[in-house]
Amino acid sequence: MGDVQRAESSNKARLAIMELANMISVPMSLNAIVRLNVPDAIWQGGANTPLSVVQILSRVLPSGGGDPENLQRILRMLTSYGVFDEHLNCSGDDSHSPERKYSLTDIGKTLVTDAEGLSYAPYVLQHHQDALMRAWPLVHEAVLNPTSEPFVKANGEGAYSYYGKKPEMNGLMQKAMSGVSVPFMRAILDGYDGLKGVKRLVDVGGSAGDCLRMILQKYPHVEGINFDLPEVVAKAPSIPGVTHVGGDMFESIPAADAIFMKVNFIYFT
Repeated sequence: MGDVQRAESSNKARLAIMELANMISVPMSLNAIVRLNVPDAIWQGGANTPLSVVQILSRVLPSGGGDPENLQRILRMLTSYGVFDEHLNCSGDDSHSPERKYSLTDIGKTLVTDAEGLSYAPYVLQHHQDALMRAWPLVHEAVLNPTSEPFVKANGEGAYSYYGKKPEMNGLMQKAMSGVSVPFMRAILDGYDGLKGVKRLVDVGGSAGDCLRMILQKYPHVEGINFDLPEVVAKAPSIPGVTHVGGDMFESIPAADAIFMKVNFIYFT
């Protein structure tokens, strides 16, 4: 490798580590646009019309106010990660910068509230709650002393017991799980028929029971057991054919012909 190639490689490496060091700006910006309800404001029932930041603000803040410049910074950054499409409207007047408008990409559309009231927006918010954010700076301590989890060190108790005492966190968790599980189950049921012969099915960590509800719509002969923590199933809605059972999967799981489990990548550090 010549001197020029080595210099170019080093420059790319420095830029890459700077991007990684600043990566927190991506989830925090996602968190911001979800809290501001920007995806729904742009989507408007499927129109997805490109809007300027002033137009977006008029929809998310009907009473007025807001800083269009700061919103534009957030949208431009997320555009670089494929959440929004940026449209330049050149007026032909070289003395002014072209107006920038934004619409949703396929990635951005996952944050739009659908007809069932679901989206991936709660999944974004779930990851950025204060209790979880306090734990992340302590991840290195899991290497130094693996006997105590970072979440415990940050909050004084384990995540499951902590969530059990926080109804608002449990509520957000259920919304996040529903928003992720429903499209996931649609895809599974469209291409998988392995549940035809199952008589009794237990969904371990089934949250509000959305997956079992969808499974029973296709296979009404199945007896569903929605198994999750007691404080979770206590708020689960009644679903015909489904029994909600509270417990700890690390201790025991209800008997069934088949066990259904899924991973949704919500981490308790």
